[in-house]
Amino acid sequence: MARVHIIGGGLAGLAAAVRIAKAGHDLTLYETAARAGGRCRSFHDEKLGCVIDNGNHLMLSGNGSLYAYLDDINARDRLVGPDAADFPFVDLETDERWTLSLNKGRWQGWVLDRNRRIPGTRAWDYLSALRVLLARRDDRIANLLNQNSALYHRLWEPLIVAVLNTDPDNASAHLIRRVLLESFAKGQAYCQPRMARHSLADTLVDPALDLLENAGAKLRFHSRISHLDLSDSRILAINLGKESIRLDPEDRVILATPPWIAQQLLDGLATPETGETIVNVHFRMPTALYETPIRIIGLVGGLVQWIFVRGDVASVTISAANKISKISADDIARTCWSEVARALELGDSPLPAFRVIKEKRATFSATPDAATNRPGARTKWSNLTLAGDWTDTDLPSTIEGAIRSGHRAATHCLSTIGRAMKAHASDSNPITNNRTGVMQS
Repeated sequence: MARVHIIGGGLAGLAAAVRIAKAGHDLTLYETAARAGGRCRSFHDEKLGCVIDNGNHLMLSGNGSLYAYLDDINARDRLVGPDAADFPFVDLETDERWTLSLNKGRWQGWVLDRNRRIPGTRAWDYLSALRVLLARRDDRIANLLNQNSALYHRLWEPLIVAVLNTDPDNASAHLIRRVLLESFAKGQAYCQPRMARHSLADTLVDPALDLLENAGAKLRFHSRISHLDLSDSRILAINLGKESIRLDPEDRVILATPPWIAQQLLDGLATPETGETIVNVHFRMPTALYETPIRIIGLVGGLVQWIFVRGDVASVTISAANKISKISADDIARTCWSEVARALELGDSPLPAFRVIKEKRATFSATPDAATNRPGARTKWSNLTLAGDWTDTDLPSTIEGAIRSGHRAATHCLSTIGRAMKAHASDSNPITNNRTGVMQS
């Protein structure tokens, strides 16, 4: 039976592995780190005395690939959020507060209601969304939106930076278009905010590992691939230092590593430019702030862009943070806490215990040029398939994009296995292999 070798234990690799295992094939998963999850990892922080995620990830009810993955690993109930698409905002410069509440269905009549519109905006300002929804692949946000408008400052900019993790001046309008078409453009049911109930690992990683172990998959952690033996048409062997794993003709490989690792293993592979940093700060509060399991608040006019509250932990996200990441952790925390305390109306509360995490190379730079360097799942090597949020998913570097790439890689891999098995069966059949139709002895 064919064995599938999956290199990389992030969400793309896990999504592919789960589909391969559920199809009944043998597989081996190789991961350099001590645990799976990649950039969606969780750990117990001794300073805070609780489990935290390395970063915050806003997921939406309309993320179809995400929910398909959760169904595969029987973990749908581990993702939580409200039954309405409500997004509260605070302007730190003016102290104004408002909530963006979307209607059911595609018709968003709330833009005609002055009391429901974002403060300082007019109904016709929202027509700018049409320019984004009609964006071409080479369009930049800066060329389509009025960056001096209240709508841009209070909605477009925080949304674009959060989703693309790229300076809006250079950001791809096409990529934000794809996100809008799958969520906000469909109405409330598709853009309700979602977060992991306890942690990213508990929701997205641990159930997948349990499924793979029960299916008999080999999970090899602390396993760094040093190089691949390549012919012109296929991978011959996977090398891990002194160990070389020769591949049988029917074996397959899914490469689901970060792009810079893929480039090292496949010389000449084109990948999008990486280097966009995300800074996250986790504050451990004395008690839980809200009765609801999660709350997500957008901030404008300050350093903090989004606050994610889960229980007694308030976490801050600063995207497109290459410059911010050079500031000391203590200074970042103090500035962020002053803004968090104002947004959450905590008064003069002292700075609580905190943890600053600077995730360098968190995503690729979501510029129009990036699209030209995003490879598809298929490669020139017949037994190699690519996966990763940096491949050509037509989405930015998100959880949804990572999982979708894993599903596509698994589908392509399984189809090549199926064709190979049919060809092998045909070649070994004494009737079909005999041109005269007479059984050979």
